[in-house]
Amino acid sequence: QGSLLVLSTLSSPTSTRTPKERQYYVLMLVCSLVVPNLLVFLKSLWKCAFKNFVPPNMRTMGIVCGIECLVSLGTSILVLVVMPQFDVLTNLFISGGVCMLSSVLQIAFRLQRENWKIIFPICSLMLVLTGYFLLGADYYVRVSSFVSGQEDDCYWYVGIAVFASFLVSLTWWENPVQASNNMQEMLTELDTFRDFVFVISSLLRIVVIAAVYLIYHVLIQENIADDDENTIVRHRETLDIGLILLFLQAFFSAACHWFGVVACKIHSVRMSFAFPVCFTGPAVLILGMILFLTQSEDLAGADTTSITDFCSSLVELSTKNTSTVVMLEITKSICRTSLSSHYWTWPFSLLALEGICMWLGLITCTYYVWNFRVQRIERTTELFVRRLYESAFIDLSLLLNTKMKVVRTRNQESVVDDVENCVIYLCATMWHETYDEMLKILTSMFRLDRYRGDPKEEHKDVFDFECHIFVDDAFMIEKETGKKFVNEYVTDLIHVVIEVYRVFTNKEPDDVSIIETPYGGRLMFVMPEGNMLYFHLKDKQLIRNKKRWSQIMYLYYLLGWKGYIVKNPQKITRQNNPCRASLISLDGESFLLPQHDNDSKRKHISDDNTYIMALDGDTDFHPAALILLVDRLRKYGNVGAACGRIHPTGMGPMVWYQKFEYAVGHWLQKTAEHVFGSVLCSPGCFSLFRGSALMDDNVLKRYTTTATRASEYVQYDQGEDRWLCTLLLQQGWRVEYNAASDAYTNSPQEFKEFYNQRRRWGPSTLANTLDLLHSGNETVKRNSSISRLYIFYQIFTVSSSILGPASVSLMIAGAFQFVFQIEGTLSIIIAVIPPIFYMLICFLAKPNAQIIIAAIMSVLYAFLMLASFFAIIGDMAMQGTFITPTGLFLVSMAVMYLVTAILHPQEFSMIIYGLMYFICIPSGYLLLTIYSLVNMHIVTWGTRETNKEKEEKMTQNVLCDRNCKLCCWDMKLQVTQETDNLLLQQLQQAVNPNTQVTEQVVKEQQANTKKEINNAPNEENNKGILSKSSDSKLAKKDNDNEDDDNMLYDDWVQPVKEEFLKKLTYANMKRNLQEQIRYTLRNKNQEDVCEELVMMLTDTVNGELKDKVGPEDVLSDSQLEELQYALNEAARRILKTNRMERLERRVKRAIEKTLIAPQVEKLTEEEHDFWKKLLERYLAPIVDDKAHKEEVTRELKSLRNKAVFLYFIVNVLWIVATFFLQAIGNDVISIKIEKIWPNGTSSGEYLKVEPLSLMFLLSFAVLLVVQFLAMLYHRVYTLIHVVSYRSTEKDYIPRDEVSDLLIQIGIKVYLIIMHFSRQ
Repeated sequence: QGSLLVLSTLSSPTSTRTPKERQYYVLMLVCSLVVPNLLVFLKSLWKCAFKNFVPPNMRTMGIVCGIECLVSLGTSILVLVVMPQFDVLTNLFISGGVCMLSSVLQIAFRLQRENWKIIFPICSLMLVLTGYFLLGADYYVRVSSFVSGQEDDCYWYVGIAVFASFLVSLTWWENPVQASNNMQEMLTELDTFRDFVFVISSLLRIVVIAAVYLIYHVLIQENIADDDENTIVRHRETLDIGLILLFLQAFFSAACHWFGVVACKIHSVRMSFAFPVCFTGPAVLILGMILFLTQSEDLAGADTTSITDFCSSLVELSTKNTSTVVMLEITKSICRTSLSSHYWTWPFSLLALEGICMWLGLITCTYYVWNFRVQRIERTTELFVRRLYESAFIDLSLLLNTKMKVVRTRNQESVVDDVENCVIYLCATMWHETYDEMLKILTSMFRLDRYRGDPKEEHKDVFDFECHIFVDDAFMIEKETGKKFVNEYVTDLIHVVIEVYRVFTNKEPDDVSIIETPYGGRLMFVMPEGNMLYFHLKDKQLIRNKKRWSQIMYLYYLLGWKGYIVKNPQKITRQNNPCRASLISLDGESFLLPQHDNDSKRKHISDDNTYIMALDGDTDFHPAALILLVDRLRKYGNVGAACGRIHPTGMGPMVWYQKFEYAVGHWLQKTAEHVFGSVLCSPGCFSLFRGSALMDDNVLKRYTTTATRASEYVQYDQGEDRWLCTLLLQQGWRVEYNAASDAYTNSPQEFKEFYNQRRRWGPSTLANTLDLLHSGNETVKRNSSISRLYIFYQIFTVSSSILGPASVSLMIAGAFQFVFQIEGTLSIIIAVIPPIFYMLICFLAKPNAQIIIAAIMSVLYAFLMLASFFAIIGDMAMQGTFITPTGLFLVSMAVMYLVTAILHPQEFSMIIYGLMYFICIPSGYLLLTIYSLVNMHIVTWGTRETNKEKEEKMTQNVLCDRNCKLCCWDMKLQVTQETDNLLLQQLQQAVNPNTQVTEQVVKEQQANTKKEINNAPNEENNKGILSKSSDSKLAKKDNDNEDDDNMLYDDWVQPVKEEFLKKLTYANMKRNLQEQIRYTLRNKNQEDVCEELVMMLTDTVNGELKDKVGPEDVLSDSQLEELQYALNEAARRILKTNRMERLERRVKRAIEKTLIAPQVEKLTEEEHDFWKKLLERYLAPIVDDKAHKEEVTRELKSLRNKAVFLYFIVNVLWIVATFFLQAIGNDVISIKIEKIWPNGTSSGEYLKVEPLSLMFLLSFAVLLVVQFLAMLYHRVYTLIHVVSYRSTEKDYIPRDEVSDLLIQIGIKVYLIIMHFSRQ
């Protein structure tokens, strides 16, 4: 603002500058008005180029462009015509009148939420009108008192200033009229093509600015001098002053606007936005007066005896060059006020009152800014009305441009500040995960449970969630008996969930249900805070295996079935389960959720706010990572999916290579896709999807397509995540990337596993990208995030990847040339021999042999690349300069990656693996490409495959399984839970013969291998402890439905149940009871009573069970009933003694939860029918006959041959072209580049470069620079999102830091123990 005032002062006709200098300063004013319009033009043009173009409504565009022209006319007149005629103080004050129209419209439309607040715009209007009256009065007094430099024509300029201010106030017309029903339709329509309107309107504004300048200064004032063109150049000081002021005005106006937006987005509205912007005017005034008072004495030759004499003496200083030009002109402008009057100076108070009125009018007009509520992540369009800012009035522009939260008129809804609630389904798919990998995903889910807290309570992030884990290949068949049991992977998963539960709560899981389903089985858990966790066990004999079918399974279940039952509750038959005493679950089944009924919330949540979090079985993440993705989908309605930053974990060279590969892919490639268009692939290991996007036409329905052709096997089944994103993009949804959302997943550590993984990914990526490019015209029409320019960008990247093998071969040829000083043509021949050899190997040998040979060649190539790296450095040292095409490319690449790593401080260590990535380029981009293409016909998964035969023995409850080998000894030792229990019983009888050991325990062990439950007593043994009321209800139910209750359960149910029955052993029960009591009374501020209860109830357990059962014996039902009665009585006495009878119900519930056994249940009839129909239609196991398999194999090989031929021809053509250019010689066909020394001087020598090589080098460099710029843009907005999240982040519940640290330590210690126990 100060620089604009100085420019207007220097361009004033009353200044001491020459006409040519004044003309130059006026041009600087013109440029300062043009710059913001030019910036908006470029940004809008960018959006039109990279976003979908919507043809505008000509009527709406005409209205908007007309208003913009009037605004530009007013701004130009005020700045170029009026302000040079006024003094600097008047110019500072008069700009406050631009809030006039906004005040009038606020009064007219009654935009205030509280009626009494209408006083603010009324006061604003009255203050502005008073300010204009004082302005006229002040100039009348100046003319009357013969103030120097004031002419009679000043009244015309006062009137023009009022008119121009009114035109400028039209700038923010959208803010108040958004409440009008008549204008709302036009504003909504305008939003669809606003970018194109800004392209046109910004050009029109520039034309109007130029027209005002030419008309006024050429035709009216006629002050365009025709002096020597070098006049300005001779006045170096004038040139410097003008350029510096223009830079200050243009740059800092743009920076002020951008930082104002940032301040609002990071929730610092009052202190970092409203306060500094509102006090900009007073700050400039105070700073100017301080400079005037302190620097005026330093003006050489000025008379300081009085203000009048001082101002008179300034006239004589105009011809001297010893004074500062800017300070002299500002001082002279201040002397044009009533301060220099020879008669009286009291009229100066009119000017001061004018400034106060104008400032207060602005403050009262924009009172709503101080209470401006901002959500965690806000669009700029929701913060400010328009993208264009007025650089001449930057402070006023920011305040008046701030969007008002208005109350709609008539039947329209008001603007809602509160964030809508959402439900998140975390869905992890498992396929042969290890114990440690399962531990990661479950720890992340329990961590989220702690972050969310009790579902009955509100959360700052306003979300609810459920966890679902879908386990492929969960069952095995015992060959001897033909019985079905869960396999070792499910057993490990059960052990993991028990251990994680112990780490978080120090007790066993409370509520566990075992449910038989048409697809296999389901385990249901209630996590410590009350959120739900489900294990879906898939039987590959009943349902299709692999990840895509698991995704289809949970999408139809969670979005279809669950969405149906909450919308149609009357159609769901509710069952009564006497074993539970809490609410009905999400499935509408009989088992309860002891904490909360989530269906009551889901009923009011739309599909737009229903999210699916796709996870892998080994993903590790924190709650913040999930919430950052939720913010993206919650705020941007066109975003169908969002992914985070994936960090590969593990050890070894292959992991090091992948760490840098993932880093570069996310730092540059994904950010470029996000900025220029849309991310093409949201990885299934950590991605959030919108429910309504997945249920859109041609997305989920088409995703269920069974592959029948060769191309479909490659595109559909080898890269299901990328295909799903391709379907979303083709349907018009946007996919985004959030760099602050970190997730960690295991990466292949073995060379073979890595190659097999990329063998799937490579062809699938190419197939899906080509599919998207093929449908580019339709996608551009449907998807606003994808433009033709973005399609061109993708074509360029695909072409680069296709030419990758040839480029790497030529790079290797260059390495031969550098290292061994081989001639260029011969080096190319040598370089292409190994790839051709390996391609022949891939056609002839088996996959394992191909991988072994690739590994050997990779090591050899790595040595060659390392040698070439040092050879290039040595060559630059010998040449004495790095300013060569190769040297510049290498140095610029290194600098770019270093800067990129610095901008990612938490990932800076990834730069260490850059050298590993460099030496592995031939393996990753040459050998791997050949291996992927030649083996395209292999459609197996390739990773986590197991070679084990079907288990012949049931391995459930195996406590010890060891093979002892020594010389000729080969002994197998196996101890099961059954033999361990029998041994404990025998020891107990030997030590204490008086102990009553009934045959019931033995029968329970024998019943583990029985499939039927024949009578009510046996069934009673499977149900666990019931309350007395529950017993009577169960007996009644058994009598009424004897046939139904004596149903047969699958063989796998009982062994799984026994794993959870261990909580009812004497050893575990004491700990569980203690922790359950502490957890139940954790928020009651009764620590003394709680500890007394824990101690007394522990004594009661010891008294009831000591010398009666062994430490590992599971209590019978009769023992549990007696123990529950004794514990209830003891608790009642203690609470009555402490006068805490109000806690008796909670304590009894805690005791009941401690003693409750896992429940074996059946699905409701409705859900059972749903699964049957879903399996029938989409998920029935695929059984292909031999002829079909042979036909598919033949088609896949044919497709493989075509792809290999295409790749081979394209790359060979590129290599042959380079070869012939080398053969012809650099003297014939080459580009000469002058050799430059590092100090910038010419060496007189020329470097000869081949045209093709230089073209490819330049194109690749341009691609990297474009991606680098996109990364910079993306980093800025990632930082804004992170800062806004940190300012609103919800802390964990009070025990967070210490408890979370203990949990991490506990998990690590447990992993170490398990590692050594397995050795």
